[in-house]
Amino acid sequence: MRHDRVTDSSAGPLGVTLSHKGVNVAVHSPAAEAIEFCLFSADGDEELRRIRLPGRTGDIHHGHVEGVSAGARYGLRAHGPWRPEDGHRFNAAKLLVDPYARALDRAFAEHPLLYDARRLGAAEDTADSAGVVPKGIVTPPLPLAARLQPPPSFERQVVYELHVRGFSKLNSEVPEALRGTFAGLGHAASIRHLKALGVTTVELLPIGAWLDERHLPPLGLSNYWGYNPIAWFVPDPRLAPGGMAEVRAAVAALHAAGIAVILDVVYNHSGESDHLGPTVSMRGLDNAGYYRLIPEDRRFYANDAGCGNILALERPAGLRLVMDCMRYWVETAGIDGFRFDLATTLARRDTGFDPAAPILSAIDQDPLLSQVILIAEPWDIGYGGYQVGAFPASWGEWNDRYRDTLRRFFKGEDGLIGELATRIAGSADIFAGRHRPLSRSVNFVTAHDGFTLADLVAYERKANAANGEQNRDGNDGNHSWNNGVEGETGDPAVARRRAADMRALFAALLFSRGTPMIAMGDETGRSQNGNNNAYAQDNEIAWMNWARADTELLGFASTVVGLRAAHPLLSDPRPLSGQPRDGLATADVVWHGADGHPLIGDRWNDGSARVLVAVLSGHDGAGDAERLCLVLAGGEGEKLMTLPPSTGAGWHLLVDSCEGLTPETDRRDPALVTGPIMLRGRVTMLFADVAG
Repeated sequence: MRHDRVTDSSAGPLGVTLSHKGVNVAVHSPAAEAIEFCLFSADGDEELRRIRLPGRTGDIHHGHVEGVSAGARYGLRAHGPWRPEDGHRFNAAKLLVDPYARALDRAFAEHPLLYDARRLGAAEDTADSAGVVPKGIVTPPLPLAARLQPPPSFERQVVYELHVRGFSKLNSEVPEALRGTFAGLGHAASIRHLKALGVTTVELLPIGAWLDERHLPPLGLSNYWGYNPIAWFVPDPRLAPGGMAEVRAAVAALHAAGIAVILDVVYNHSGESDHLGPTVSMRGLDNAGYYRLIPEDRRFYANDAGCGNILALERPAGLRLVMDCMRYWVETAGIDGFRFDLATTLARRDTGFDPAAPILSAIDQDPLLSQVILIAEPWDIGYGGYQVGAFPASWGEWNDRYRDTLRRFFKGEDGLIGELATRIAGSADIFAGRHRPLSRSVNFVTAHDGFTLADLVAYERKANAANGEQNRDGNDGNHSWNNGVEGETGDPAVARRRAADMRALFAALLFSRGTPMIAMGDETGRSQNGNNNAYAQDNEIAWMNWARADTELLGFASTVVGLRAAHPLLSDPRPLSGQPRDGLATADVVWHGADGHPLIGDRWNDGSARVLVAVLSGHDGAGDAERLCLVLAGGEGEKLMTLPPSTGAGWHLLVDSCEGLTPETDRRDPALVTGPIMLRGRVTMLFADVAG
C-alpha cells in the first residue's frame, strides 16, 4: 500500500494548487469534522486512495500531498453530521466536486446515486456516488490571457447573445468535429458571420459545467441553456472538449477580429436544487454557509431564483467563490466582462435587495473586475425582485420595459406614443436620475428566453409541447402577433408581412439610444416553431439553422448595424433635452406626429396615434452638424405620413423596412423624399437631412 507524504501546508489558495512536489489542497467547510482528498485512476473509474487533510485554519481544511502531478483525477469527501434542521447535510459516501476545480474529466449526468436517501426519510445512505460523479483534474497554472484592447465602450457596443453549442452545430462551413464547441465558435466561418453582421461583443450563454434538472431525463430531455451550474470555474466538457485551452483559443480568435467576449454567469443558484436535490458539491461541504436557508426551518432553501436554492453571497464563502471565479475567467481566458443572470438575487440579504450588497461593493472596488463590462439582469422572482435602474452606475442593465414597449407599439396597441419616445430615447426616466449614461440601458426585443424574432411575428400563442410540461411552461404574455396565420405558412403575402415586421423591429432596436442586444439567429429569421422556453431543447428546435438562413434579412440587418456605427447621433449616451446644444441652432430632438407637426401638449395623449417621428440634431463622426429623422409606425393598415420640414435640400432615405413604400421622390435623386409617404403596416425608416 502506498503511503503519501502529507503535511499541513497552506490554507490558501482554495482548491487544488500544483507545486513542484505535489499539490496543496484547501477546502472551505466550517462544520466538517474531516475532509478527504480522494485520488482516482486515469480513467476516473477506480478510487485509488483517500487522504485526510491534516491542517485546519479557521474554516479551511488543508494539506500538501507529495507526488501528485498534473492530470491526476480527484474528488472530495466530507465527514460531518446529517442534521438538516440545522442546515447540515454531510455524507462521506457522496463524492463531491471541488467548487474550485479547474477541469473535469466528463460532463455531469443525472443519476439516482447522486441523491442522499435520507432526504426522503431513510435511516442512512452508504451508497457510494463516486462512479457517477465527474472527477476534478489537477491542472497547471496558465499564463495570463490577453484581453481586447481597448475594450469597446458601451456607446459603441452591439451585443450578440449566442449559445456556444447552438451557434455552430449546424453550420456546414465549420468542420463537423468542431461544430457545437468553442473551437466551432472560434472558427473562421463563425467569426466571418459575426463580422459581417457588425457586432462588437458576443455574450455567451452559461458555459460553466452544469447538471440537468432531475425532471428532464425521464422526459428524454436535457438542459441546453446551462443555467444550472455546479462547477463555475470549469468550461463544460460538452462545449469545450479541449478544456480551458480551447476556450482561450476561441476568445483569442474573436479578439483578433476585434470582437469582445462576455459570459452570462449564474451566481444566483446552483444545480443542487432544493431540499430533494442531489449532493454533488457545496451541499456536502457547507450547505448552511453557501446557501440561504429558511430561518424558520433550515431544512428548506430560500428560492428567489425559482430554481430550488440561492447562494448566500453576503457571506464570506460565497462572496469569495464568485470573486475568485470572475478573476479567473478574466485573467485565464481573457474574458472582457459578465452578464449576471437574475442579478437581484446576488444582491439580496435576508431582508431583501440591497444596492450596497457585499458582492456589488466588492466588484466595484476590485481593480480588475471594476474595469470590465458588467451587465445585470435586474430582477428575480422574490419579493421586491424587480430592480431595473438600481444597479451600480457603471453597470449596464437589461431593459425589459424597452422590450415590452416596442412589442406592444408595433403590435398596434393604443396609447403608447409617449412611452415609446422615452424608450427609444434611452430610458432616461430609469437611468438619468442617477447620472448614468443612457448606454447602460441594454435594449432588446428578443433574447434566449422567449420567442425568436421570427416567432414573435408568427405566433400569438406559445407552442411548448416539446418541453413535456403540457405547454404550461414559458411566458404567456408575449405581446406577439401572427399576421393572420398561426405558425408556418405557405402564403407569400403573409410571409412578406412577417419579413417586413422583422425588419421594422430590427431597425428600431438598432436606431434606439442605449446598447442594442441581438439574439442569436434573429438576423437570419431563426424560428423555434413557437417554443418560447427552449431551455431543454438541445436539438434543431434551438440550434441555429444555417441552411434556412434568410440572406435578405441578414443583408438588411448588416445594413442597419452599419448605419448605427456610421451615425454616432444614434448612440449618444446623453439624455435628450429638446433644446439646442453643442453649439447648434436646432434642438437635439423634436418629436412629430404623422402630419409632420410637432407633438405638443395633448397631442401626446392621442391614444389612436400609430406613428412617431423623431428629428435628431447633433454631430456626425467627423464633427460636422447632422440631422436624422427616425420614423416608427405600429399596427396594421395604411398610414399617410408627412415628413417634418427639412432645413436643407430635403430628406435622403437611408433605410426603409416597409413592405411597400410609395413616397413622392425627386427624379434627380430617387432617395430624396419630397412628398407624403404611405406607410403600409409596421415600419421603421431613417432619413438624413441633405445640406442645401
